[in-house]
Amino acid sequence: MEKFACEPCGYVYDPAKGDPDSGIAPGTPFAALPDDWCCPICGASKDMFKKVD
Repeated sequence: MEKFACEPCGYVYDPAKGDPDSGIAPGTPFAALPDDWCCPICGASKDMFKKVD
């Protein structure tokens, strides 16, 4: 699964890990995250994330 990095702070969303602190289960692809999900480190919105190659 594709990983996405937060441009402002560098946090990487890894679908294999999800974001348990935000109620996002492991295995959840980035595209399936709720529209109001934000970076757990700096609070940036989803549109501030870019796919990691």
